Amino acid sequence: MTPGLALAPPLLSPFLLPLLPRFLALPPRWLLRPAELRIDVDPRRAKPADTLLPVHERMRALGDRLQDMPHLVLGDPGLRARCREADGELYVYIEDTRRDRLVGYTVFNRLIELDRRADRHIRAPHSQYDPAFQRRGLASAVYGWALAQGICLMSGARQSPGAHALWQCLSRQHEAGFVDLRARRLRYLGKEIEARTLTELHTRMFLLGDGWTLERFRREVRME
Repeated sequence: MTPGLALAPPLLSPFLLPLLPRFLALPPRWLLRPAELRIDVDPRRAKPADTLLPVHERMRALGDRLQDMPHLVLGDPGLRARCREADGELYVYIEDTRRDRLVGYTVFNRLIELDRRADRHIRAPHSQYDPAFQRRGLASAVYGWALAQGICLMSGARQSPGAHALWQCLSRQHEAGFVDLRARRLRYLGKEIEARTLTELHTRMFLLGDGWTLERFRREVRME
């Protein structure tokens, strides 16, 4: 043996070798935990002013077409929520009345991947909020308001870390599950799925609005 060098110990003790086939047959621990949606969208790449300022300018031109939302509690008297509906999509804007600026918005989009029957009940929310107003429960309040109206929500193919955390929080208060969406058809995957399924862009998470049950949702949207 070369001086100064020591032989590496064996990777497995001979006493453990008989247990190796049983160990390899066990699924890894991460497959046994509830799966999470893909998190690979970083909204911080764009500065808030790049998107919020133009939106606020367009809001000013809408005038009376914007409706106040007095029942949406934001926890800050200086913030005001207003909304509008266009082509079946709902737009909710949060303004800072003290500084006369838009601090964020959520759009409840229609999903072109759905058929007409499912399109009546499901919307996909997408949000943009100034970082200074994030983690203050604004998006949670807006999503919760929509769910309270009986709107069922479905995620997009990918989520930001903030959106992922929000959906996980809401799933503790509203019935949630996963579906495979392709060819305008929904196939129910269950309340928990394996991590490998989440690598597929067809996998979506849904939240049921107030008044909905899984059985009714399955029937109304023709979920298999």
